[in-house]
Amino acid sequence: MEVILDFERPIVELEGRIAETKRLAEQTGLDISDSLSALEERLERLKHDIYQNLSPWQRVQLARHPSRPYSLDYIHAICEDFIELHGDRCAGDDKAIVGGIGRIGVHTAILIGQQKGRDTKSRQYRNFGMPNPEGYRKALRLMKLAERLRKPVITFIDTPGAYPGTHAEEFGQAEAIARNLYEMAQLRVPILVFIIGEGASGGALGIGVGDKIYMLENTWYSVISPESCASILWRSWEYKEKAAEALHLSATDNLKLGTIDEILPEPLGGAHKNPTAVFRLVREKILQDLPPLLSIAPEELVPLRLEKYSKMGRWREKTASP
Repeated sequence: MEVILDFERPIVELEGRIAETKRLAEQTGLDISDSLSALEERLERLKHDIYQNLSPWQRVQLARHPSRPYSLDYIHAICEDFIELHGDRCAGDDKAIVGGIGRIGVHTAILIGQQKGRDTKSRQYRNFGMPNPEGYRKALRLMKLAERLRKPVITFIDTPGAYPGTHAEEFGQAEAIARNLYEMAQLRVPILVFIIGEGASGGALGIGVGDKIYMLENTWYSVISPESCASILWRSWEYKEKAAEALHLSATDNLKLGTIDEILPEPLGGAHKNPTAVFRLVREKILQDLPPLLSIAPEELVPLRLEKYSKMGRWREKTASP
């Protein structure tokens, strides 16, 4: 069943009118091409007006759309060959994080992503895309493998956050994420990061340190989700739209803040409307931006990455009053 978001209902209603008009024309044999063209032009204008003027909360809704392509969809679409690797060699194999080795054109890379499920059973299997410590340690193991093989790392971020359960805390969730931040900052191979859906808090950062960071147009990236922010500040999820506005979590906001390098456009209506076009765009971006990074010596690559992150954030010094 197709999921229709609240702000999309005017589009669906107009599409229904167009379909009904076509049906009547077929039944009666009347020539209503002019009326039909006017309705179709109106539909295109309506789509542009709605999708090009989305609020931050509406972007969050699109980022969570259950029909959006997930990490494995991207990986299998952009790779000629992909072999998935499992386990952290310590405690287990977290299904919320997938990874392995694949070939993209002439380049062999280690690919890692956070994976959600499409139905109840697969969502439970993937823990709703919320990794446990085993997942982050599996990701780190694969990154270290990439370093030994001298292969680049490509990550896909799409998580509502790291799993906050008792098991995760007992097995060192915070340490696992912090360790990944530390190791990724010093990894001696190029890292490309693509935010393809939700990018929440440390759950996203655990595989999110990179030389180039891209956000798809209708995704979000923030220290906290709008609902959690609203529950802390206003003690109610009813203020989630206000929180989304205040968090500056959209791709445009992140580009202005300098936390990402580029916004990748999506088809009108979201990535799920034309996944093939999005896969092609991501693949082309990898093939375009990877060679210059591969030409940089590791001794230069790591300092450049550290400098990139050192420049993030804004501050203002206040002069002391006399």
